[in-house]
Amino acid sequence: MHVVFITQDEPFFLAESFEYLLSRLRPPATVSGAVLLSPSPFGKKETMRQKLLRSYRIFGAQFVGHYIARYLGSKLRRAPTVAKVMAQHGIPVIRLDAGINKPKSLEAIRALRPDVLVSVGGNEIFRRPLIDLAPKGCLNLHTALLPKYRGLMPSFWVLRFREQYTGVSVFLVDEGIDSGPILVQKRVAIGDMTQEELIRHCKKIGMDAIAEALDMIAGGQPRLLPNDNADATYFSFPAAADVAAFREAGAKFF
Repeated sequence: MHVVFITQDEPFFLAESFEYLLSRLRPPATVSGAVLLSPSPFGKKETMRQKLLRSYRIFGAQFVGHYIARYLGSKLRRAPTVAKVMAQHGIPVIRLDAGINKPKSLEAIRALRPDVLVSVGGNEIFRRPLIDLAPKGCLNLHTALLPKYRGLMPSFWVLRFREQYTGVSVFLVDEGIDSGPILVQKRVAIGDMTQEELIRHCKKIGMDAIAEALDMIAGGQPRLLPNDNADATYFSFPAAADVAAFREAGAKFF
């Protein structure tokens, strides 16, 4: 069963997450390729300068300085990247020079012969021709308990609203936003975790959930859980007022 990842070459959390996931995968699942999209942590394509200015205006200088320092430190240490992790495991990597739904991109992905597509941090809406490339389905990892907290940055919003629990959901992608039926869902106690700690923890739990979902698919027709639109909540990119409320709730970024 050929698995193709769709992800970002994100420099903070995903390399260690994929290293862990690859250690968890079992036959018949074999990874035949990875599609690396340009990093876009907030779901919007912007230049690096635009990202920094936007982050500074919304999150403040301390937030931006922390992640710049982390990024530069990882470069100095030559820390693993998603691309390096894939290369170490002999997994072909493709980088698209057009939107993921464009015909030339679909042809490049089709050449990897996916039975299952797995999106982790995919930052484009998937259209039906892409979803249908994989006969056994297109999966996505969302770090919240769907149908609650659909959309962007769920780790921010659950802390902003003082939730005691969050979780991870692996679901079958449709053309909506985080709206497809759920294969695996796991509950996570938030406790006193910072957002950074929560992201790292949920990513690891999410990789376990992906491995479990792939085992279910390999075993035949998996039982699906509902992802009911009537119970859904949706959140987009926060504004400065949301960040102020996040801090007033006692939440911390790191």
